[in-house]
Amino acid sequence: MAIITLTTDLGDKDIYQAALKGSILKSLPTANIADITHNVAPFNVQQAAFILKNSFHYFPENTVHLIGIDTVFNKDTKYLAVHYKNHFFVGSDNGIFSLMFDSEPDEMVEINIMQDLKFLHFPLADIFVKAACHLASGGKLKDIGLPVSGTEKKMNLQPVIEKNLIKGAVIYIDSFQNVITNITKEFFNQVQQGRHFTLSFKRNETINQLSWYYNEVPEGEKLCLFGISDHLEIAINKGNASGLLGLSLGDTVIIDFE
Repeated sequence: MAIITLTTDLGDKDIYQAALKGSILKSLPTANIADITHNVAPFNVQQAAFILKNSFHYFPENTVHLIGIDTVFNKDTKYLAVHYKNHFFVGSDNGIFSLMFDSEPDEMVEINIMQDLKFLHFPLADIFVKAACHLASGGKLKDIGLPVSGTEKKMNLQPVIEKNLIKGAVIYIDSFQNVITNITKEFFNQVQQGRHFTLSFKRNETINQLSWYYNEVPEGEKLCLFGISDHLEIAINKGNASGLLGLSLGDTVIIDFE
């Protein structure tokens, strides 16, 4: 079964998303197209990487993930096709692969498919579609590019340990306005070692226990938990945590252990 997922910043109002999907179906009519999101902030590689990193593994092996972020053609642009953990990824070499992957890919090529001049401003509907459909049909990476050994590097903001505390940061705010930090469950557990803690952030707000689910506290009350991404979230049950607690991307959160 040929599955192609789409993660883009194309939005939902314009013709671009339709042009992309139509191009896929024209090239591979049997393709199953799955939208991960088309609402990444324009050119926001970090946001796209977080979404795709935490969602791709829910799809069957050999799924092809087309990444439409910062893809505009220029003479220095590199487009890559990558095999990683039994999934394929097609995207620009703009740092997104280093942000998504925890280890080196199994195989990687720089795509050498010729750009059609009529699609020069929109390689998503040409180069990316041709590469994705080739892989979704069972084609080999070596047939669409030349091997490369590295990608452009970008670093995720990492939490810091200082004595008995963790300093973390807000890295994502979801559609429910839940605030997601860069503190993973594994990292938290390594430092906590069973100790009680106090999570503090803006406006002298504090939380001192983990919840298992959002409804564990009364409506309108704040909580923290490890969500589906295994990152520590700050939320309000049926409320807007980002707005009501004044938390924005990049803001600092501190966990103080007894």
